[in-house]
This record gives sequence, C-alpha cells and structure tokens, in this order.
Amino acid sequence: MANTLQLKRRIKTAQNVSKTTRAMQMIAASKMKRAQNSLLSGRPYIEKLSVLIKDISAKIDKESANSYFNKRGSQKTLLLVFSPDKGLCGGLISNLLKEYFSMNAEDGYVFLTVGKKMERNIARLGKELTASFPFGNTIPSYDMVFPIANIINDYYLGEKVGSVSILTTSFKTIFIQKPQIIPLLPITIGEQIEEQEKNSKNPYQLFEPDINTILPVLIKRYLETSIYHYLLEAYVAEQSARMIAMQNATDNAKDIIQELTLEYNKERQQKITREILDLSGAFLSV
Repeated sequence: MANTLQLKRRIKTAQNVSKTTRAMQMIAASKMKRAQNSLLSGRPYIEKLSVLIKDISAKIDKESANSYFNKRGSQKTLLLVFSPDKGLCGGLISNLLKEYFSMNAEDGYVFLTVGKKMERNIARLGKELTASFPFGNTIPSYDMVFPIANIINDYYLGEKVGSVSILTTSFKTIFIQKPQIIPLLPITIGEQIEEQEKNSKNPYQLFEPDINTILPVLIKRYLETSIYHYLLEAYVAEQSARMIAMQNATDNAKDIIQELTLEYNKERQQKITREILDLSGAFLSV
C-alpha cells in the first residue's frame, strides 16, 4: 500500500513539474516572438546607417576626422558581457563561460556586464569589473544603452582602453544560439573599400551640414544602435534557449509520468491479484 501511495505522489509531482515547464515554455515563446519582431524591424535601420558611415568614411581622412576610427594607446580592452539574469535556459550560460575562458583573459580586459549570471562569475574570478547592469525579464528598452555608451566613451576616448568588444550570444535559429566576441571599437567600416567601389559612389553627393560635422553624430547613433541591437539579439537568444530547455523538460516529465503510471498500474494489478489469491485460499480452506 505504501508503495502505490509513493508512486501516486511521484506521478502528481511530475505532473505539476510538467505544467510549470509547459507554462514557462509558452511564456518564453511569446517573449521570443515579440523580441524577434523588434530585432528584425530594427535591422534595416542599422544596415542603412552602416552603409552611410561607410560611404562618408571613404571620403575623409579617418586619422584626423574622428577618434572612433583610431586605435587608442592603451593595450587593454573594455569587454561588454551580455548574459541573462536567470537560469533555466539550457547551455546558454555555460557556453558563454566557455567562450570567456577560451579568450585567455588575464589582465588585458576591463569588464562591463549586463546580466547577473556572468557578473557573478566575473566577480568570483576577481576580474576588474567597472560597472554592472541588470538585464531584466522584458524586452530591453533603448534607455539601457545610454549609461553603457557613456562608460564606453569615458574609457575609450579617455584612452583607458585601446579597444571595445562585446561578448554575447548571437541568435542563429530557434535551435542554435552561439556565443561570440564582436569588435565594437575602433570602427573598421569602410577600411577595405576598393578603389573602384569608391569611384562608383556619386561624386556629387552633398551633405548639409558638412561631413566633418555630420560624422560624429552618425557615429554616436551607430554606436548606440549597435549596442541596442546586440542587447536585443542576446534577449532573443535567451528566450529561444529557455523555450527549448522548457520543452525538453516538459517532454522528460511526460516520459517520467508514463513510466511511473505503468509501474503504478503493475503494482496495483499485483495487489489485486494477491487479494484475490488470499480470498480464494480462504474459501478453499473452509
């Protein structure tokens, strides 16, 4: 009797887990869909902005025009690390850690984290952490970008670091999220334009005001938009990884329920059979 009661409790627990993981899967799918729409809708803007900066940078002397094109004197790198605040997203966080350790990051990095998971790991390793921000559980707002951009300007333009990179998770497909390191500064757009491509541009383009006035504003907007784009991509990757992880957990819980139900039915049938045999033995002995 105790065995069947124990099996019933285990079946009930597995059913509750299945309901919880199923609900989390649906929530993650809904969040991923909304964030994916935001990511795709903003992609044409950043692509057009990249083309515009590429076109302008081909017409000026980048060494004297803007500091964002020039590598700074410091050998250190400011590394922005984007990670979730919470777990239950499969191997996403462990893959970020593997990518971090593959960098051989010793003393050449200054860290800025967005997300509590990687913040804890970097702080535990005793690295230089200049700032940390929560990632949040909703689609990142554009306001998140401004304090990050201010710190980048302080460290890069102040020559505290020589370059800026981002360690984040890129969204390939719903089933594939890949960690990667993306160089952010110095800007390399337009450095490999061929001479014939330069000549193919309209030589009579006019800019109002002049190019040297427009370029700093465009680069600032490009920097902010790029950071926001990678924040959105990290959020979409997180939600897709969580959706797949919760789907797998739901399937595993259902498999456990099926196995426990079969075991419960066997135990119940054996109990009924033993009771029938006891009754038959009692009648025969009379």
